[in-house]
Amino acid sequence: MKVRIINRSSNPLPEYSTAQSAGMDLRANLSSPVLLKPLQRMLIPTGLFIEVPVGFEAQIRPRSGLALKHGITVLNTPGTIDSDYRGEIGIILINLSDCDFEIKHGERICQMIVSKHESVTLVNVEFLVETVRGSGGFGHTGK
Repeated sequence: MKVRIINRSSNPLPEYSTAQSAGMDLRANLSSPVLLKPLQRMLIPTGLFIEVPVGFEAQIRPRSGLALKHGITVLNTPGTIDSDYRGEIGIILINLSDCDFEIKHGERICQMIVSKHESVTLVNVEFLVETVRGSGGFGHTGK
């Protein structure tokens, strides 16, 4: 599937790191480095504008290396880019570590996955079909 994208940064287009990668790395588009202090959140621009096909969404997810090594993650994970959004892709990063983290221009800051979704019509009812599990959740399945 081909997806239209505008790149207003000096970074390369997002790409898959390996042939079987699910996500493409997105990079920071900064005129100068920014410092993300512990527990601080910040909207990081990418310089990318995307035309997601109808029936699809682009999901923004953290990079595992940034999360493990530096405590940097995407705050609203997964972030959703709807098919009718045409603004710049901005990434809300948060520093969950106890150390400052410098974000530089061109640094890979997150992953983007394009996936199909369904639109549903909700039907208001008085009861739901019973199951063995019932309303047990949050660890109630014994696993």
